[in-house]
Formats: sequence, C-alpha cells, structure tokens
Amino acid sequence: MRYVSLPLGTCIGMLAALAAGHVYADSDLDKAAQNPNNWAMPSLTYDAQRYSTLKQINTGNVGKLQVAWTFSTGVLRGHEGAPLVIGNVMYVHTPFPNNVFALDLNNDGKILWKYEPKQDPNVIPVMCCDTVNRGLSYGAGKIFLYQADTTLVALDAKTGKVAWTAKNGDPTKAQTGTSAPFVIKDKVLVGISGGEFGVQCHVTAYDINTGKQVWRAFSEGPDDQILVDPEKTTALGKPIGKDSSIKTWQGDQWKIGGGCTWGWMAYDPQLNLVYYGSGNPSTWNPKQRPGDNKWSMTIWARNPDTGMAKWVYQMTPHDEWDYDGVNEMILTDQQINGRQRKLLTHFDRNGLGYTLDRETGELLVAQKYDPKVNWTTGVDMNKNSPTYGRPTVVSQYSTDQNGEDHNTKGICPAALGSKDEQPAAYSPETQLFYVPTNHVCMDYEPFKVSYTAGQPYVGATLSMYPPPGDSNMGNFIAWDGKTGKIVWSDPELFSVWSGALATAGGVVFYGTLEGYLKAVDAKTGKELYKFKTPSGIIGNVMTYMHNGKQYIAVLSGVGGWAGIGLAAGLTDPHAGLGAVGGYAALSNYTALGGQLTVFALP
Repeated sequence: MRYVSLPLGTCIGMLAALAAGHVYADSDLDKAAQNPNNWAMPSLTYDAQRYSTLKQINTGNVGKLQVAWTFSTGVLRGHEGAPLVIGNVMYVHTPFPNNVFALDLNNDGKILWKYEPKQDPNVIPVMCCDTVNRGLSYGAGKIFLYQADTTLVALDAKTGKVAWTAKNGDPTKAQTGTSAPFVIKDKVLVGISGGEFGVQCHVTAYDINTGKQVWRAFSEGPDDQILVDPEKTTALGKPIGKDSSIKTWQGDQWKIGGGCTWGWMAYDPQLNLVYYGSGNPSTWNPKQRPGDNKWSMTIWARNPDTGMAKWVYQMTPHDEWDYDGVNEMILTDQQINGRQRKLLTHFDRNGLGYTLDRETGELLVAQKYDPKVNWTTGVDMNKNSPTYGRPTVVSQYSTDQNGEDHNTKGICPAALGSKDEQPAAYSPETQLFYVPTNHVCMDYEPFKVSYTAGQPYVGATLSMYPPPGDSNMGNFIAWDGKTGKIVWSDPELFSVWSGALATAGGVVFYGTLEGYLKAVDAKTGKELYKFKTPSGIIGNVMTYMHNGKQYIAVLSGVGGWAGIGLAAGLTDPHAGLGAVGGYAALSNYTALGGQLTVFALP
C-alpha cells in the first residue's frame, strides 16, 4: 500500500511486511492499490491524502485538457463520491436507487454489467440531505455497495452477481446508508446515517467473505456498547474513565443521541488503527440535551480487528450548531515543532482545522481555516488548563443561553460547516492541504421537539447567507497543517462541494456547484484550466491511467445539502434545513443531471 510521506527505511519495512503477508489479508486490494494507474479505494489510499503520483498531466499542459468520453448514469439528484478503476474496468455508482455499472475501458466504456437494487422508495423521505451515495469499495474480488436502505452488498467484481448481503440498520426508524464502505484486511466497515431522526449511531465491521457481523461500536452509550476501555482508552492523554459517555447525557437521551458516522475513514497499517468522526448530537435543540453529549462530534481511533477504541477527541462538546465531526481524517508523517510525528489532520464542520498525533491523540494545532468563523475565539491549548482542548464559545453566538432557547443571528459558519463531507487533498510535494470550503453564516432558532421513531428530530429553524461584506459563498484554500495558516485562497461564487485531488504534476483539481471542473497550480492557486460539465459538481475528482494515458474524471449531478432545493424541487427558504434559501441563486447557473465526464490530453 502506498504511504507517500514515510521515510525510506519505514517504506522498505512496510514493503517487507506486505511481501510476508503480515499487514494485509486482502491481496487483491493490496495489489490494486499499489498500482498508481488504479483508483482502488474511495480516497485512493488508506491515508486519505487523495494524492496521485501520476504526472503526465502537469502545470505545463493541463490547459490543453479535452473531454475524452462521457457516461450518463440515468439518475438525477446529487452525485457524490467517485468511480473506482481497477485494471481495465471502471465501477460507477449512482444516488438512490444506487445502481452500479462496470464499464470496459478497453471498449469505449461499454457496460460489462450493471446492478440495479430493488429498494423501498419510502427510504427517500428519511434521507436527511438528498439521496446521495458516497461510493464503492473493492476487496477480495468484490465490489461493495452500501445502499440507502442500509443493505451492504458484496458484488462479484467480474460478473456483478451478489455474493452476500448484510442489513446494517432499519429504515423504518430512519436509519439510512449514504457513506462509502471501507475495506481493511478481512473486514468491511460501514457507518450509519440518521442523526436528524434521533438514531443512536455506530460503525460496524463485517467479514469480507461471508458478510457476518464481527463487531459494532456505537458513538454514545455504555462502555460495552461504544467499545472503550475506561483505563486504556484516552482523551488528550488521560484515561476516559468509567461511563464517560452516559455521564454526559441526561437520563437515557444517549439512546436517541445521534453521533452518526456517514463520513470518510482512514487507516494506518503500522499502528493498526482506523480513524473516523462521529456527527452531531440529537436533537439540534441544545437545551433539550444538557451536558457534553460524549462521544458525538468526536474523532475516533479504533483497532479494526476488535473495534476497541485507543483514543478519542471531542471537537465541539455540547454542540449547539449541528457541527458534525464526520469529515475526513488525512494521515501524514511530517516534522512539527522540530519532531517527526505521525499526524492526523481534520477540517471540521465547526470551522477549525485540527492536527493531532494520530498515535496518541495529542492535540497539536487547532486554528480557524475560514477567517469569518465567529462562534469561538479558539481552542484552549494549555495542557495544564481544566479546559484544555475545548473551544471557547462566544456567548453572543450560543443558541443555548442560560438554559433557554435563543434565536441567534449571524453565526459563522452555518450548520453545513466551513466544510462538509467534500474531502480535502494533501500533496507531499508542497506539504499543503487543499480544502474545498463553505463560506456561509446562519441564523439559528431552536425549538422544543419530541422524539418519535422514524420522524424528524431536529428542533431548529435555519437561514443561511454569505458572511457580512462578502458575496462569495465558498473558497478553495491551501492550508499549512503544521502552522494552522491559509497559504492561498481562491474565492468561489458558491460553496465548493466537490472533493479535491492533488497530483505529482503540480496540479490540484476540484469542481464547483455551477458545474466547472477546475485545475489550479498547487503552489500558487493560479487557475490553469476550467470546463463546465452538464450539472453542478458535488462529486470527488479522481485520476487513473489506461494504456499509457492519464485521465481525470468527475461525476456531475447537483444536489447534496447545498443543492437540495434543486434536487428535490423545494422552494421554502427554510426547507432543506435552511439550504434552500441560502442557495436559491444556484438554479440560475445549473440544473439536475447525472453524468461522468472523463478528460485527457489530446
């Protein structure tokens, strides 16, 4: 498995371990992922850097890109995620009903097989923010699809025939599936969606060959449910202690506590730890759930073999603004403060960019990556302080003031965060992170809500708009994770809801909500190329090489939370949890679609 930032000696040691079969159990995935011509994982590599060593397309020639071929998915609404490429076959997924296509790259994208699941459409109303699906995974000769109805499906990669299925949740209780599965050794890991409906959320591991459940770890609840050891699992270097979660919830509220796990995962094979984030606590009305609400809004480091957590870090205790913590965890090995470290960098919805030691969970950097973030003055970095690691909340922007609901105006960022699930990229050449961001603020009015299984459990009304004095709703930035500073920033009219791609050619790619694929210089941010695809882009840009030629590909199909008004035909400005009004002008620039566009040099 490529691990791009490791010292030479470490890389040699890893390759030896791979050859001996000591690190990975799935030789199919190992072989596919080590070949830079493929795109064999949702984030290309386990480290989630989304960095490709391909460099046929570079800063000198990227301006000559042309459309090589296209493929219509036949489905409208939001197209998130990216295709997989393994050898001569590309695997493409769609939003609900979650069709899968295997395309022959040797024959103009001819359809080799397709899988069309039969799902109850009643799952659609309980999908929070459009009918999206974040992609497929590969391993043991199988393609893994996580359907909206929470069915995990293993498909034979050659034929598309179903090898096994596993039911991960109950859609009648608003448990849904939107995330990409994640393969580690002999297991497939999946999360669960439903935080807006009071689901007690979890990550579950299934046997890659049989689909049998191996372990399940909840985000909140008793120690045996969240799979922690009170004495060995740590938070900021200290044992979390017995009942660390349920002590921070009132009564049995943890049973409907949210903390959902619909984002991305990363894995360090040397430490044998998988990293992911848990989402917002339920309900969105903070008055109804006093306490820190652990371990929602948390970074988790778990042993993928047993599910046991090694360390946790909660970014926003008692989250009052729906700042989910599910965004990607990017793993790098770098020097920081004069010391070589195994790092984890996370761009949270709350507007803070975090860098932690991924072995110990030590917090090293926590800084705003959008200067308009105002709900906090920053994180207490004094290790001797009783509030070490906690953000200092600006009382003016609290939605829970003196234990009472408060209609708070001008909160930055909005609930969709300074960045949502759209993944950032990292280049070991520049040692910079490339971050697609939302530049959006909100008014937030909480109200009392009662829980009924399968019904919305939000309890808040939102309005969204650009920050005061600004007209742009997005920026694409380069970020130095060691110092916590923006190196350069490219403004965009709307939020940048597309995943980024960094390449050895010195080019970074991303898409825009109007539908542009853009290429910029990794060092300066200078725009080098753009092309408008048929619909807004919320997919993740990917690259592969076939028959000696490098290709760039992206799914376009506007939707997701930002585009829910277009996707679902909504007009009430408060609908879509406030996004409909905030992004009303988007309909002047793009329309619904569902297309894969593939680019290459002439």
